Amino acid sequence: MKAIWNGVTIAESDDLVTIEGNYYFPESALKRAFVRTSDKHSHCPWKGTASYYTLVVDGVENADACWYYPEPSEAAEQIKGRVAFWKGVEVM
Repeated sequence: MKAIWNGVTIAESDDLVTIEGNYYFPESALKRAFVRTSDKHSHCPWKGTASYYTLVVDGVENADACWYYPEPSEAAEQIKGRVAFWKGVEVM
């Protein structure tokens, strides 16, 4: 599967984990040339604290469009080292 935004493939892998309708790609599948670290964090009661990346393609930013759990809870251990997308990123 691929994660595509602004006409560019941001991540591609056949090794995905699906939780709550979100596809989590291995972080190694993320094309680092299109991401930069964000200061945003959020908290999920059962997964833990999420951190975010902002996507940048051809000078256009999509703030906080990619998230990951650096230290997920034991219940969500299967998404450690994985990233998911939203905010207009198409996963197909």
